[in-house]
Formats: sequence, structure tokens, C-alpha cells
Amino acid sequence: MTEELEQLLKNLKLRRMLSVYDEQLRAAEKADPSYSEFVAGLLRAQWHDRQESALEWRIGRATLPERWSLETFPYARQPGVNRKQIRAFAELDFVAKHENLVLVGPTGVGKTGLACGIVLKALQNGYRCQFVRAQDLFDEMYAALADRSTRRLLNRLARLDVLLIDEFGYLNLKPEQSNTFFKLMEERYHRHSTIITTNLAFDEWHNFLGNKPMVDALLSRVRPYCHTVTINGPSLRDPQG
Repeated sequence: MTEELEQLLKNLKLRRMLSVYDEQLRAAEKADPSYSEFVAGLLRAQWHDRQESALEWRIGRATLPERWSLETFPYARQPGVNRKQIRAFAELDFVAKHENLVLVGPTGVGKTGLACGIVLKALQNGYRCQFVRAQDLFDEMYAALADRSTRRLLNRLARLDVLLIDEFGYLNLKPEQSNTFFKLMEERYHRHSTIITTNLAFDEWHNFLGNKPMVDALLSRVRPYCHTVTINGPSLRDPQG
């Protein structure tokens, strides 16, 4: 490689092309490809590198607690999970259709792992996603009321392709938090997908959120375009026998 070509690749920030150039050139000397094939090989390497970098950036922004994968989920230990059904969700048709997904079950059955695995698939397919624990979300909503930044918070969360709210229903809410949550779900309604993991069936949301008319309105926006997965099985946190 000439010094001029090396500097040009650096200036253009084509670092992957720079790193594979000599290897590709040696391979070309043996295979004798056309000029266009040789250039295509370099560009392909650069494209894959940028795709990988973009994915890493999206994963970092999504704040997943772990990179749980659907391929490594312990299905054998959790008979309450229908593997075929989860594979269907991993195709992301529900995301393309702006539908919701709610995973219901007691603590430890694998709801969070499955939800994060689906979100990871969405990230790998270029969707903007974010994981947030319900406690942190409602704390942020309450803080936003104090400094009058609710509109900014809602704008940020409402535009996400997939919002995963984890452990919904494990805390007591103030009316102001419930109202802000309703506004968020209203703005996401049939525009983007929301995934919720919870220990509460839909008919128990009234006790959690309060304000029955508002909850009825909320459920009318969540349930019509919603897939519900109920997991009844052993806790995966128990030691294996």
C-alpha cells in the first residue's frame, strides 16, 4: 500500500478497509478478481464493520441489564415457556405492526430474559430500543414533574421503536406517576411497540395504578393490539436439582 492511499483511508475514516487491504491484495494476487470485485471486497468489509459498530452503539443505548439470548434461554428448565411461540415473536412481526407484548408470571420464571432476548433481536434488526425497570421509570417520571421536564421525557420514550418496561407492578404509585404513564402509553399507542414484564394480570392493574376510568382507558390502548404470554412454571433462580 502506498503512503498516499494509507493516508486517504485514514482521512476518510475507512479503518476497516485499511486493516484488511494487504490481506485482500494478497488474496487477489492468487484469485485474480476483477477490479470491481476487489473494490467490492474492501467495501463489504467496511460495511460489515460499520454495521457491527452501529449495533454496539444501539445495544449500549438500550441499557439492557444482560445480553440474554433467546438461543441460550434454558427452555428445558422452564416448561411454562412455549419455545415455538417465542421464536415467532423473535421474527418481530409484532414490532413491524406496532403491537405490544406483555409477559405475565411470578418472579424468576424467565420473563426478563425472554423480553431482553426479543429486544436484542430487534436491536440486531436496526430498531431503536430501550430497557427500563418500572421503578426507575416511575422515579424518573416523578422527578420530571418536579423540574417540569415531563414533555422532554415523554418525547424521548415515545419515539422508541421498542420500549421494554421490566417488573411492572412491584411498587406503589402516586397519582401523578400513573397519569404520566398513561400519557406515555397513549402517545405510543399503535405507533410503536411496548413490551411489559409483570406479575399482574390485566384485571389487577386497577389496584396497581388506581383511578379506574384512567386504567380502563389505558387497557383499551394496550390490549387490542397486544400479545399476552402467561408463564406458569418453576423459578429459574432455584438451584437445579
